[in-house]
Amino acid sequence: MNITRLLTATTALVATATMAGAEAHTEMANEMTIVSWGGAYQESQLKAYVEPYLEANPDVTVTWDESSAEAVAKLRAQNEAGNVTWDLVDATAADAMRLCDEGLAMEIDADEDLAPAPDGTPASEDFGEEMLVSDCFVPQIAYSYTFGYRNDVAEWDGKQPESVCDVFDLETFPGQRSLEKRPHNNLEWALICDGVAYEDVYDVLETEEGQDRAFAKLDTIKDETIWWSSGADTPQLLADGEVVFGSTYNGRLFSLIVEQDQPVNMMWDTQSYDLDGWIIPEGLDEPQLARVKDFLYFATDTQRLADQAKYISYGPARKSSAPLVGEHATLGIDMAPHMPTNPENSKGAFVQNYEWWADYRDDLDAKFQAWLAQ
Repeated sequence: MNITRLLTATTALVATATMAGAEAHTEMANEMTIVSWGGAYQESQLKAYVEPYLEANPDVTVTWDESSAEAVAKLRAQNEAGNVTWDLVDATAADAMRLCDEGLAMEIDADEDLAPAPDGTPASEDFGEEMLVSDCFVPQIAYSYTFGYRNDVAEWDGKQPESVCDVFDLETFPGQRSLEKRPHNNLEWALICDGVAYEDVYDVLETEEGQDRAFAKLDTIKDETIWWSSGADTPQLLADGEVVFGSTYNGRLFSLIVEQDQPVNMMWDTQSYDLDGWIIPEGLDEPQLARVKDFLYFATDTQRLADQAKYISYGPARKSSAPLVGEHATLGIDMAPHMPTNPENSKGAFVQNYEWWADYRDDLDAKFQAWLAQ
C-alpha cells in the first residue's frame, strides 16, 4: 500500500531558493506531489533537500507518493486517463528511458534547468556521462543492488558467503532467500552464476535460450525464495530472521547494519550498479511546472546532492559533490567506505545496461510474472 505523507514547513527563512532563468518570475503553484521509494532513501531526500526547500518556501506543501517501483505503469495509466497527478518522479535510469521514449516525461535542458557547479562548470559537464542516459533524466545518485546475509546462521557451521553465487548454493548455505519480484538483476545474477561472463550477459539474455537458461537457474532456489516488491521488505525479513540471504539496495543494508546494528553483513561481490534520478511528467500546467523546476534546480545542486550522502550510502551524481561527502549526519562515521563506488567495494561490480532494459523490460516483466505463477 502506498503511504502518503504531507509535509508543511513551519519555519520561514528570509532566504529563498529559486532557480535562475525564466521560471524565477513565473507564478508558481504551492503544492507538489513527489514520487519516491519510501524508507531510508526517501528520508535522505527529505533531510537533504525537501526540508531545506520548504523552510525557504513556507507556503509550499509536498505530498509524498511511494510508488516509484510502479512509475512506468502508473504514469501510462494517468496519461491514458488524461489525469496526471504527479509532479516529480524518482525513477531508475532504465525506467526514465522508457518514459522518455513514450513521451511521458519532459526533456530537460541541463544547462538551463539545473544549477552550475560552484566553480561555474555547466551542469551538463558536472553530471557528465550520467546525464546522457536520457534526455528526460536528471541523475541524483549511483547505487547498487546487492545482498545482505545473516552472520549468525547456526546451520552454516561458521562458514560465511563470499560470492553472489553462494545465494544459489542451498547445500552449503541453507535457508530462505528474498529476491525482488522483477526480472532485472535476478536474470543477470542467474546467468553469471551459470557460467556466463559479465561481458556476454546481455547477448545471452537477448535470446530465448539465454532467458530459459536464466530461469532454469532461478528454478533451483525458487521454492526457497520470498519475493519482495518494496525496498523495505528485505531489511525487515533479515532483521526478523525470516530469510538468511536477501537482495536489496545497498543503502537499505547500510541502514540495517550500521544504524540499526543488526547481525547482518553486506556482500559487495557482483553488486549491480544502477543510477536513480528525477523525471518530470509531461502535461503539467505552467504554475505547476514552474514550481517543480524551481525545486529541481535547488534539489540537484552540488551541496544538496553532497548533503544526501550524510544520510545514506549512495554516491552523488555530480562530480563537484563527491569532494564534499564527509561524515554521517548523526553517527559521525566516514561515509566513503560505505559507498558502492568505493574501490574496495567495486572490484567485482556489474554495471547494468540501462538501454537494453528499456528495450526488453516489458517483455521480460510478462515472462517473469508468468514464470512466478508456474
